[in-house]
Amino acid sequence: MSYLTIGHLYTALHAACASGVARVIEANGEDVAYADLSADERLAALDEGRVDILVSAWFPQDEALLAHGHEILGSLYHPELKLSALKKAGKGANWTVGEFTSLLTTAAAQPYLEKVMETRPELKELRLEVLAPEAVLERVKQAEEAGECPLIALWQPHAIFHTDMLVELPGGDLLAGQEQTARLVLRKGLRDEVDEDMLDELSIMMLSNKVMSALDYAVSVDGMGPEEAAESWQRGRLIPR
Repeated sequence: MSYLTIGHLYTALHAACASGVARVIEANGEDVAYADLSADERLAALDEGRVDILVSAWFPQDEALLAHGHEILGSLYHPELKLSALKKAGKGANWTVGEFTSLLTTAAAQPYLEKVMETRPELKELRLEVLAPEAVLERVKQAEEAGECPLIALWQPHAIFHTDMLVELPGGDLLAGQEQTARLVLRKGLRDEVDEDMLDELSIMMLSNKVMSALDYAVSVDGMGPEEAAESWQRGRLIPR
């Protein structure tokens, strides 16, 4: 039996995204299999044909995935990296680093945060906590209950942005205006093997950070399976239309 293999990073966010993409592929009469990958496994999986379509690719940071003739397609959503604070803390336009008790981030966001620290050294004064993405929501809840006031540097989409706990801070863009785009990567030669209409549909598929945060919340907090979450989104149950 013929099928297409979708590769994705092993996180709730990317698994849910892969399931959303799979629904388009299956609607075009193709069967789908999934491959969970680490970041370092992605290029080899494409090169060796173990993956036909890679979902977990953010550009320009993942440009190396195109080194061997693979093709990018579409624009699923635009990841953002901004400083946020607890909404209850009431921080406004004139916030200062001294108002915060710690700095929470993830390993994926840390390199960008460290680069910003070169021009904003006052950020180094805060105690840094590097969290796993799945630990962020619970840690922020604990901080809120304890009366802490953390500064938060976190990629969105993320499950926490499906809640109303956080507010983005003015002047807190950590990407310096550089846009990131989540795109599909087709293994070299795939275009010649599949239906062009399906690729056209994938090329115009749009999820948005809001949808992706809702999918992440459904999987990582509500305990839905990725395919169940994707179906709920498609039926308009995750976000009112």
